[in-house]
Amino acid sequence: MAQENGKVRNRNSGSQSHSVLRFIFHVAIVLFLTLLTQIGGIAYLIALAISRLWAVRRFWLRAALFLFVYVGLTFATGLIAPIFGRVSLPCLASDANKLVVRSPIYCAFNRNYVTPQVGELAYALAEEMDKEFPGTTTVALDANFPFLSGFPLLPHLTHADGRKIDFAYYYKDADGSFLDGVTRSPIGYFAFEQPAASDEQRCKGRNDWLTGRWDLKAIQPLFPDYRLEEQRMVAAIHWLTTEGVTRFAVEKIFLEPHLTNKLGITDDHVRFQGCRAARHDDHLHVQVQ
Repeated sequence: MAQENGKVRNRNSGSQSHSVLRFIFHVAIVLFLTLLTQIGGIAYLIALAISRLWAVRRFWLRAALFLFVYVGLTFATGLIAPIFGRVSLPCLASDANKLVVRSPIYCAFNRNYVTPQVGELAYALAEEMDKEFPGTTTVALDANFPFLSGFPLLPHLTHADGRKIDFAYYYKDADGSFLDGVTRSPIGYFAFEQPAASDEQRCKGRNDWLTGRWDLKAIQPLFPDYRLEEQRMVAAIHWLTTEGVTRFAVEKIFLEPHLTNKLGITDDHVRFQGCRAARHDDHLHVQVQ
């Protein structure tokens, strides 16, 4: 009898441990999906509840159910976000619209939302660039999540209120031909414009242990050897520091000093972001008041 009671206790203990581990697993998934997409954790919980209600056991069916719920919530988010003061940037370019988000990943992860003011700024910049340089597409990168000011858009430190947006650089090939809508990196980030030894490098020699300034030297050779299309870069920054300031209250533009010097930028709105923030010689960070 004692042995049987001991076996029952062991089975109960094992079952409880399994339940705790399963609970921790689900919590971890919810947190990960929430940080990644903001609404992914909610989609996971809804899919999990439906799976249990319908007794869905197979993994692929559960995964398909999650994707179905997530796509539905993403579509609904696009309709609801304006009520909360956010609008989405376009995921596809067209002849009538020369603004596009670099990768469908940004739209799939709901990272393409801004305030209406920033949205108008992005469209106006794209329109101006296409007017001055016909056939030019302006490429947006990370913006913000659709809901809740203060919610972090990792790994960014400041994209949390809808007032920030990153733009990709304009590039040309080795022959000097403009590459419309093309970036060196597939996602628009991390293909850095490396400074020459004689260039201004404010962070040279620093070894901060807590920093988002990643050089990512190992992957730099993987990117194509495109060069900055300086005319378009200068024109875009000039518009942002003039029309952008007066019409849309542009507050800051982050750019590495060696690029500021190379492009001949002297406007006070163009600033260095500091040595602990991410490098800004792979994209242009713009924020409004």
